[in-house]
Amino acid sequence: MKQRYVYVLAALLTVVGLSVFLYKWQVLGFPVTENQETPVWTIESAVNFDSGPGSIKVQLHVPTLTPGFRMLNENSVSRGYGFSLNYGSGGRQAQWAIRRADGEQTIYYRISVYEDASVDQSDTTPPFPPLPVINEPLKTAVDVLVSDVRDQSADTASFTTELLRRMNDPSPDPNVELLIAGVRTDADFVAVVTTVLAAARIPARMVRGFPLAGRQRSASLVAWLEVHDGDRWLYFNPATGEGRLPQRFLVWWRGNEPLVSVEGGSNVEVSFAIQENHLDAVAIAETQAAKSGTFAVDFSLYSLPIQTQAVYSVLLMIPVGALIMVFFRNFVGIDAFGTFMPVLIALAFRETKLLWGVVLFTTLIALGLSIRFLLDRLRLLLVPRLSAVLIVVVMLMLFISLTSHQLGLETGLSVALFPMVIIAMTIERMSVVWEERGAADAMRAGLGSLVVAIAAYIFMGMAWLEHLIFTFPELLLLILALVLLAGRYTGYRLTELRRFKALVTE
Repeated sequence: MKQRYVYVLAALLTVVGLSVFLYKWQVLGFPVTENQETPVWTIESAVNFDSGPGSIKVQLHVPTLTPGFRMLNENSVSRGYGFSLNYGSGGRQAQWAIRRADGEQTIYYRISVYEDASVDQSDTTPPFPPLPVINEPLKTAVDVLVSDVRDQSADTASFTTELLRRMNDPSPDPNVELLIAGVRTDADFVAVVTTVLAAARIPARMVRGFPLAGRQRSASLVAWLEVHDGDRWLYFNPATGEGRLPQRFLVWWRGNEPLVSVEGGSNVEVSFAIQENHLDAVAIAETQAAKSGTFAVDFSLYSLPIQTQAVYSVLLMIPVGALIMVFFRNFVGIDAFGTFMPVLIALAFRETKLLWGVVLFTTLIALGLSIRFLLDRLRLLLVPRLSAVLIVVVMLMLFISLTSHQLGLETGLSVALFPMVIIAMTIERMSVVWEERGAADAMRAGLGSLVVAIAAYIFMGMAWLEHLIFTFPELLLLILALVLLAGRYTGYRLTELRRFKALVTE
């Protein structure tokens, strides 16, 4: 293909990419920076179960009263199911129903909330709870515990704090020890506490929710304690007795009822994922897109499930690493092993952090190279030798992880994040270069690979760049155009200018 065709193609890609980018930025209102004033959290629950065949009815507790938060929107994704929202004893319930279903089923519920300090708890004052029915000897233990705690407290708040202190004591008295003997989870512990408080005629209930902090591909519900003092509801940490909710804690549902119930289904599993966006990035852009009737938001990455978004937030940075690789190879002239090995190593550095990543990578290559030279004496064929190197790399990873764990260096456990096949191929290629061109060339290429990986890690770890690429994936067309233009470059590299400096005539 002639060079002008490459220029035309690069120009076309640039025009298309910039046009879509400017449209989404100027018309739809997508922000180009990550610094936003109002964060918006989207919580997605996925209910998976096996059905019938037969009719299915699903009930899932969803947020009702969320102190400190205001709901932006909510929706459900369930093919063929009827959907409705009802109120039960534990708050709001989302209900799905279908006449006939068969096989594995997945139902999604999604809610978006944002912080609003003006939103306060508005629940009605509950009546005094009836005395719970407790069999002996638990009843005697509860009565004694309630009597002792009441003597050392002045009001509902101090009673709850003292009760939690006693029940969390590392050396509990016999009564507490008897009550918590069957406790296995935090929810079980809070259930026992609410029973004791009911025996003291104090309204209390279990609260479960999420501390909202960034992206969470697999979020877990946290059990908390809610107690009414006659005027308002108070929140207590069941593990410490601290009298407040965690920062940015979204209450999902209250009470001891199960989170989900499925009539006609089995093997029920509920998973949660949390995504942090921003009010102007999502709400305003979607509103404007709806008014203009555009399909741009439908094909936006924000329309994907949150777990998939978390994956693409990493994958979309790989082209940036590839561009860095092209720059160092074609314009600087740095030798490296493999085309994309430094980029994959840079991805591992994102999890291990740079310093420990470099140490672990260097250690792994050095040990693997030493064992590779020992394998030379066996005179193995290529495929068995590569397989042997791969097995050795896996064993070295295991050895480094176990050794670092015994030494108390938990960072060493992250060595398993390195791509073992790429490491094995790097060791093999480095040993071949060592034998054919000498140790200097092998070390130079190995150091070059590490330098490119560090540079790629720096650029791929820029939060503003990650936000820009994720929000405007059409900018990848510009990166493609730059790569195409770099592919036609035939001039001198920076290292060659120094190499041939002596040939320059004045």
